[in-house]
Formats: sequence, structure tokens, C-alpha cells
Amino acid sequence: MPLTLNEAEIAAGVSRIAQSIRDKTAGAPISLVGIRRRGDEVAERVLTLLAEDDDRELRFGVLDISLYRDDFEHLHENPTLQGSEISFTVEGAHVILVDDVIFTGRTIRAALDALADYGRPAKVELAVLIDRGHREMPIQPDYTGIRLNTHRLDHVLVSLTGTDGVDAVEVVEKPSP
Repeated sequence: MPLTLNEAEIAAGVSRIAQSIRDKTAGAPISLVGIRRRGDEVAERVLTLLAEDDDRELRFGVLDISLYRDDFEHLHENPTLQGSEISFTVEGAHVILVDDVIFTGRTIRAALDALADYGRPAKVELAVLIDRGHREMPIQPDYTGIRLNTHRLDHVLVSLTGTDGVDAVEVVEKPSP
């Protein structure tokens, strides 16, 4: 039976991220940059929570990493490029990259490359809704909403209301070869 997380568990994970950011950054200006296809939605939710009771300067952007991936040939034949939307100066900013799931670390490597095209931030941190382990690169999140113990071949399927119409996480177990 696959593990599933519901809307309340996802909301609690987003809340943990926001509280951790609040605690660690102590009111300093931050720029949340969500990675397209669900990371941007997680970032918006975190931003909303931070803005509720935080009077610091908060900036928001969206990063499309499609052309920076090292597995480009394994993606769709004609991937949809949606473009990045970063309307603030990245140079010297404290940027927190936000994604829905961290697995091997390769998506974040691509995001760092894409972000570098916008300038050199003073600091870059990483926030993820789900950390499922099994890194291939030395990249670890600074802020984590939910940690899941998965097997390497499992699939973690995240659905968010804005993208998919529902909040749910399902872990589909794959048998080892």
C-alpha cells in the first residue's frame, strides 16, 4: 500500500518551512525563488505565511530550469518552456530556492546554474517541501517541511492545488530489480 500525505500534512510541512525561515533569518530581507512545476507554488505558500506576521522585505520569483537540466534528453520530446519571472535584483540578495521534492540534487544544481544568469547572490539557501533522500550530489536543504523514507526506485508524486487541483503526496513503491 503506497504512503500518502493529505492536504493538512502538506500544510503543516509548508508551515514548518516558514517557521524555520522566520527563526533562522531574523527579519532580514529575503527573496524566495520557486522552481517551476510545483516549487513555485510551495514558495508562494511560504511567502503568504511569512507575510502574515513578518514586516521584513520579501521578494518572490519563479525560475524555469528546463534548459539547465543535465537529463534534458530524458524529458519530453518538446518540453514546455514557461520562462522565469524574477523582477528583483539577484545581485547581493539572500535567495532561498524552493522546490517540492529533493531527490538526487540534480534539479537544484540546474537551478543554481540558472540563478547565476541573473547575478551573484550574497547567499543561497534551499527549502523543500519533501526530502526523500538518495542524493547523488552534495546538496542538502536548509529548510525541510517533510522527510520521507523512500527506496531509491520509489516514485514520489506531489500534487498541489494550483497545478493539479488537489493537495496530496503519494509514494509509489517500486520493487528492487
